[in-house]
Amino acid sequence: MTTPSPAQTVQRLFPLPAEGKSAQAAALFADSVSFSIPHPPGLPWVPEVDSPDGMRTFFELLGTHVRTKEFELRQVIAEGDDVVHATVRDGRITRYHLYEDTYAVAQAYFGD
Repeated sequence: MTTPSPAQTVQRLFPLPAEGKSAQAAALFADSVSFSIPHPPGLPWVPEVDSPDGMRTFFELLGTHVRTKEFELRQVIAEGDDVVHATVRDGRITRYHLYEDTYAVAQAYFGD
C-alpha cells in the first residue's frame, strides 16, 4: 500500500470533523503532534494538545461548540512534507497550526 502524499492526507482530514468523525480525523495524526491555534482566553474548544487523543478531544469540543454551516476545501497548497498550516511525515500529521482572525472568532462566540 502506498503512503498518501502530504496534500492527500490533509485533504482527507478536513471534511472529517465537519462530518462528526473525530476518531477518524485523530487517526491521521502522529504519536507526537505540534498543535497551535492562537486564541483569546475562554474559548472552550482549544485544549492543550500533543497527541492523537488530544486531537480527538479538540475535534469533539469543536463539534460541540461550533456549528458547521458549510465546508468547502477549495485548494491545498503543499511543498514537500509541508502543507499550508500542517506538516505530514510518513502519512501522519506531525504539525497542525491554524491561523485565524481570533478577534472575529471571539466576537462570534461571546457576542459583541
